Amino acid sequence: MGVGPEQAHGVSQHRRRRFDVRVVPHRRRSALRLRDWRMRTKLATVLVIPSVAFLVLAGVQTESLVSRASVLGDFAAQVGIGREITTLTHRLQMERDRTAGELPALRDAADEEASEERLAVLQPYRDAADQAAAELRAAAEPLAEADASWRDVYVVASQAYQQVGYIRNTMTTVVLSDDTIIGNYHRAIDALLNLLAQPTPGADRPELADAVLRYVQFARAKELSSRVRAELYAAARAGSYDSEDAAQLPDLRARQLTALGAFRIAATSAQVTRYDEMSLDPAFIAASRMEEQALSQGTSGSAVLDAEQWWTASEARHELLQAFEADVLSASARQADDASETQLRETLLVVGVIITVLLVAVLISVLIGRSLARSIRLLRSQALRIAQIELPEALARLRSVSGGVPPIDVSPAVVRSLDEIGELAEAFVAVHRSAVGVAVEQANMRRNVNAMFINLARRSQVLVERQLELLDDLEREEGDPEQLENLFKLDHLAARMRRNDESLLVLAGTESTRRWNRPIGLSAVLLAASAEIEQYQRVRHEAVADLHVVGHAVGELVHLLAELLENATAFSRPDTIVQVMARVEGSGAVIEIADQGLGMSPAALAEANAVLAAPPAADVAAVERMGLFVVSHLAARHGIEVRLHGGAGGLVARVRLPRPLLAEAPPPSLDPVPSPRGLPVATPRPVAPADPGPADLPVAGRRPTTVPRQAHPVPVRAEDVLAPAAAPASGGSGWWSREGPSSSVVPAVGAGAPAPPAVPVTAGTNERGLPMRVPMAQLSAVTQPARPEQQSTARDDPDPEAVGGMLSRLYSGVRRAEAEETTEIPVPPLGAWSEGGRK
Repeated sequence: MGVGPEQAHGVSQHRRRRFDVRVVPHRRRSALRLRDWRMRTKLATVLVIPSVAFLVLAGVQTESLVSRASVLGDFAAQVGIGREITTLTHRLQMERDRTAGELPALRDAADEEASEERLAVLQPYRDAADQAAAELRAAAEPLAEADASWRDVYVVASQAYQQVGYIRNTMTTVVLSDDTIIGNYHRAIDALLNLLAQPTPGADRPELADAVLRYVQFARAKELSSRVRAELYAAARAGSYDSEDAAQLPDLRARQLTALGAFRIAATSAQVTRYDEMSLDPAFIAASRMEEQALSQGTSGSAVLDAEQWWTASEARHELLQAFEADVLSASARQADDASETQLRETLLVVGVIITVLLVAVLISVLIGRSLARSIRLLRSQALRIAQIELPEALARLRSVSGGVPPIDVSPAVVRSLDEIGELAEAFVAVHRSAVGVAVEQANMRRNVNAMFINLARRSQVLVERQLELLDDLEREEGDPEQLENLFKLDHLAARMRRNDESLLVLAGTESTRRWNRPIGLSAVLLAASAEIEQYQRVRHEAVADLHVVGHAVGELVHLLAELLENATAFSRPDTIVQVMARVEGSGAVIEIADQGLGMSPAALAEANAVLAAPPAADVAAVERMGLFVVSHLAARHGIEVRLHGGAGGLVARVRLPRPLLAEAPPPSLDPVPSPRGLPVATPRPVAPADPGPADLPVAGRRPTTVPRQAHPVPVRAEDVLAPAAAPASGGSGWWSREGPSSSVVPAVGAGAPAPPAVPVTAGTNERGLPMRVPMAQLSAVTQPARPEQQSTARDDPDPEAVGGMLSRLYSGVRRAEAEETTEIPVPPLGAWSEGGRK
């Protein structure tokens, strides 16, 4: 249907009027009052002033200073890592020079043992080089991530060193020329020297570029000196010079002198003096003389240097060169660090000036921002108080009420300003008021639904109780064991219907009306829970501790255990059993129910344990899984911990009873004899005669002639185990009687009613230390089964003729059993009652 313009306009004005009543200001907004400014104006004022100050100062100096400081910082780090580079270069030079001398011996090795002996001489040099490479690799990782160009050169050097490792492994297995082997060492050392020369301070710092040039030129001169040493040592080990040595040695010597000249030009006067002093060292002079002697004689002569003498002298000179190289590199690193620190201080100083100006701008902005911050803080505190305290408390009060719905007050807005924050505070209050109104409506609806649940459950309970009374009458009149067993099954189904009604009461939040005013044995509680399920024959009570449960919690504990047993029998194969064990643990007790069923996945098991730990609210999902819902709520009501655990081929439900639910054993005067009423487990029976006589037919209230073999009785109802009643009605048979004989130890008060307990029955104490009353627990009629007609009817003495006929038929049945060679004689269960009412 369409809506006319007038109608639409009327609806819009109506909504606007309802909205404007709460937020339209009742006084004029002043432009001079900060708290009345619009949010846009406040934000613009707070942000513009510091932003302009920051752009004016920071845009001029900060970017260039920070960039320059970053460049110098990277430069200092790259110069500093030169220590690791020169160390690896030095050790790789030692390995190369030694390898050049050992290659002829490796070529001439007669067997593998001789080759291994030559390689063992080279192994210390290889290990030292590998250790230096590992140190360089660890120090280079941060720099490789910061500078891409430096990373590229480092990757080349790393690959060259890896190639040296391949050459080491294939030196004895693959036929390679000496030039190929030594050439790989040359390429690796050249790559390291290129990496050493990589640091670049920039065009505006020439003094730092000269510092790099000093140690790079000296490192190249040292490398050329090492190569000369390698050539002379190889010739000394071989016993003669190679054809290529005539041209190669003078060239290396010339390049070495050129590099030393470039170093002297770039070096400081102190460094030149230090080098001259080092050249006067005896070891340096000895090696230089031997080198000059070999070069001056030329390679055409047959005389070569002594190998061991030359290696010792040249090694000492090489160590001196390496120490001088380290000093030059350290001086360059200190100079780079000083330059980086100086630039960093200048950058920090400029940034400090910028921050000072910015603080002045922020100080001006704070005067404006305080009003905004205070309003936001008050609004935040009120919103958190509503979300975390007031609204949850209101919902909890509405959720826990049992009578009428109490009035819920909504606090007004704490922000009284007329800006957008004040309007938002009023909107929060409006939302709070609407949420409380919806919660009140839901509480009324929930109370009505719970009342309907309770009414329906009570009506169903009345019908089930009437059905149970009718079944009692039928069972007393029935004598055929098979029919009687069917009646007991029907009786059991009615008891299960009553348990479903009690589950509805739990769903509605109402406590059970079945209560006992005395402690009940834990074994009786477990047996009563077994009587509440359909497949009670599969339950086995393995070991049950001698404990007693307080009377006010017996009914709901039986309900809880029955739900767990029902779940264990329903989700396991019919040919398996369900084991029930109870033991003392700490100050409480633990009941374990183990089945051999399908089990649960870890996710489903965790979800079920979460529901058991925190009972959910009643909804459709709770109805679909009513057993789990009922167990969680009953456990939370009495402080019982219920957990499901994965067992061997099934589940184990562990129920932990707290100490307040346990009680001392009652005195004998309050502990009636258990009821013998139970269902015998069906077992194969002997075949009856084909044509029994009239005297052999079963009589109502008596055992049939064909007696089933002995089996333990299983109770049909929980109250038959927990609270047996008085004597059965007159004329009824005690063999299959539900109640059995009355206990002679329970005194009667008044018209046959048992006396109330001397000690009042309580449900513990509350948080103030006061005892909590148990509703209807003091009424003796509540703790007894509802059988008014049976309790008021006096029992008649048995007819002598009926007793005689019964004994005659019993004797005849025994004779027929002996004739059929029956090996088992049926014996009535312990505690069963004869037809005459005597044990």
